[in-house]
Amino acid sequence: MIDLTKSCLDSISHLAEHLEGALVYLDSGCTESFQFIGAFPLLLDYGACAVCSLENMSPLDATANWNSHSEAVVKIVVITSCLLSDSHRYILRCLTSHEGVRRCTIFTSISEISHSSYHESPLGPDAFREYGSLLLQDYEELVKKCESKSSTFGDDDWSQFASTEEDNTQHKASINGIDFYEDDLRKELVISVHHFPMILCPFSPGVFLLPSEGSVAEACLSFEHENSLSPGLPPISTGVSTDGDDIPPGGLLTAHFLYHLATKMDLKMEIFSLGDLSNTVGKIMTDMSSLYDVGRRKRSAGLLLVDRTLDLLTPCCHGDSLVDRMFSALPRRKRTISYSHHKGLQVEVKFGASKVQRAPLDVEIPLASLLKEEDCTVNDNRLLEGIGAFLLGWDINKCASQIPDIHLDNRVHDEQFILSNIRLLNGSFISTEEFNGTPYMEAILDKRAKDGALLVKKWLQETLHKEGITSNFKNRPGFVTKSELLLMIKEIAKSQSLLIKHKGIIQLAAAVVVALDELQCARWEAFISAEKILSISAGDTCQSLSAQIGDLLNRSVFASSNGQRNGKEKCSQAVISFQDALLLTIIGYILAGENFPTAGSGSPFSWQEEHFLKEAVVDAVLEVPSMEKLKFLNCLKEELESNFNRTRMGKIDEVALGKLDIDDFDDDQWGKWGTEDDEDDSTVSNKDKSYDDMQLKLELRDRVDNVFKFLHKLSALKTRDIPFRDGTFSLEGNFTGDPDSNKGLLYKLLTKLLNKHDIPHIKYHSSTVGRLFKSGFGRFGLGQAKPSLADHNVIMIFVLGGINGTEVREAQEALSRSGRPDTELILGGTTFLTPDDMLDLLLGHSSNLGN
Repeated sequence: MIDLTKSCLDSISHLAEHLEGALVYLDSGCTESFQFIGAFPLLLDYGACAVCSLENMSPLDATANWNSHSEAVVKIVVITSCLLSDSHRYILRCLTSHEGVRRCTIFTSISEISHSSYHESPLGPDAFREYGSLLLQDYEELVKKCESKSSTFGDDDWSQFASTEEDNTQHKASINGIDFYEDDLRKELVISVHHFPMILCPFSPGVFLLPSEGSVAEACLSFEHENSLSPGLPPISTGVSTDGDDIPPGGLLTAHFLYHLATKMDLKMEIFSLGDLSNTVGKIMTDMSSLYDVGRRKRSAGLLLVDRTLDLLTPCCHGDSLVDRMFSALPRRKRTISYSHHKGLQVEVKFGASKVQRAPLDVEIPLASLLKEEDCTVNDNRLLEGIGAFLLGWDINKCASQIPDIHLDNRVHDEQFILSNIRLLNGSFISTEEFNGTPYMEAILDKRAKDGALLVKKWLQETLHKEGITSNFKNRPGFVTKSELLLMIKEIAKSQSLLIKHKGIIQLAAAVVVALDELQCARWEAFISAEKILSISAGDTCQSLSAQIGDLLNRSVFASSNGQRNGKEKCSQAVISFQDALLLTIIGYILAGENFPTAGSGSPFSWQEEHFLKEAVVDAVLEVPSMEKLKFLNCLKEELESNFNRTRMGKIDEVALGKLDIDDFDDDQWGKWGTEDDEDDSTVSNKDKSYDDMQLKLELRDRVDNVFKFLHKLSALKTRDIPFRDGTFSLEGNFTGDPDSNKGLLYKLLTKLLNKHDIPHIKYHSSTVGRLFKSGFGRFGLGQAKPSLADHNVIMIFVLGGINGTEVREAQEALSRSGRPDTELILGGTTFLTPDDMLDLLLGHSSNLGN
């Protein structure tokens, strides 16, 4: 059986000779990947002195010395998921921050041919050797520059150069009193660069994603043009594939990544594609295959590449998946790198403006706040004291200068200290964590919310029984509540040893507790209810659907403005906000395009119906101006908030004077143009006067018009996309007989493919053997029949743009219904998509709106 997690761990064993006695640096993408596969103990087993962050490196990293190496660190190993140009300044900082380093070994997940093929890349066919020379050259130039300055300034004078990031990078070694700029040391520095492709984030042995801050996931999937929706999504399919310089960087890097992944796993791929970008990726992979692959004994596998834009509805909707709920409810780790000021010293980042900032896959589980719940009868103080004592064990290993002069007993009882450090126990879900041989993430990936929560409850109960812990709470079979899960978590976490021993199930159960929170559940159920209403209305008339969309917009504004009038900063999470209503508007327009198709890119609704929707959006923005996630409101935030404050203060004054009339709330009133009285008002700042009511509304209406033009694109997807022109995968075309016709595209594709139904829109890319038959032996009557994806016992599906938990569950369901237990399914995607991520890609800062 294919196991992606095991393959990743096995690949690390090939680095053993380089890891021995080395200081290992991982960038944020590698850190994310290694967290999922649980690779950190393995790195230390192979002799690494310490494992550190590349972006946040420090000269003190060498003092960790986990393997008790007495000699000074002379080897540095850097493992990066990024292009060498992106990692250049961090690698250079490592070399200049550690004294006596003789060897620097760099492993990158981006292959040498990817570097040389990347558009505008400064590296050629011999990319790794060229970069090694560039790095050594930059290092020597930096050393000479510091040496020349050291002849003028003493060590105490270096602090004046720490004002900027570049200066701090160049003089960090000198600031810390490290003098290693002798010629003999520089001559002994050896730099080598290698390819290490197995950097990915497996949620289970058969489901994987790309690291969120790796170059492959961040590279844009479409350039801005008429058929582009977002840099993070493939373009709309028109039946015309791209070639040459028109290939987006994300397509190029994804093709090379999948090719090398298949090579490392000894799989011979028969490639199929659905969608324009997938077709381009399939062509690149086919061209990369060589005649040398013919004689090698590899396992045959089928690869299906799918464009995310062929099905935007599924990731936008709130499906019945426990994993989707957890990732939507939990906050994510903050990104390590910002590309606004990201530039190397010699090798510049060419595609900085085209990069997509993906949400990290690392979640932050609020374990501290959960263990401090007041509605539980557990002695929280004793529990926190135990955790605090455990955390002190970590702090004692820190450098003495970093430990504050506080009595240890006081620190054990210091609740703030414990709560601020307990986040060390949080992080991403580890796919290798298991209970009695059952990996946690693999078991819950294909579970619905209720079934997954019951499974987690069962694991907690078995853990309590195994450890001989008795509990007093009542057990109700078939039901699970937040309170009973929390009680079991606290019972296990009372002991420091059990807390670490069962960290995996504690983290997972805590994540389920957050997902089962009343506000989170109410909001999720509100979405499901609204989406069902939109789906039913879409089967009726376009007037009914537009009325439902307008009602959702108006209700969200009423709830938000009512909360603000009551003095609340934010409306309740249980109430659908205006941004949530915009997501439902996107869903409504996609459904309208499926049921009421129009020619070209026009609106599926009448002019009057859409006018009311536009007015609802304009009024909503004026009523709820603090919306930072919407890109079409860029540069209007201050004006909108000033207008909102003026309007609110005016209404308060009128109420105080008894002059408030019902006409004051008339939507048709446009306000007043700037007057001399306004200009003379000393209470109004110049910034507030930059936009008067009329001008602001005109500007806002122009921007809202652009938003609705974008929505017209979404509604026209089913008309323009080649696979949907004949209704092959429409909601009405329920070929499985399943009464639930709202399954996603992957479910429908797998069901047809596994039953060996022909899908004419899927393009087959000839393998090496196929090309031989096609070009030569076919002349002698030895041609072969058109292959099918169902002919393979190993099927890999990769979605360019990302997948969600509901699709994983539905894909497993399709496989189980096919009656083919011998078939292995591998499902991959660019990133993990929640509905909020889709809103960001379509209307947020990762969209094309407002560019």
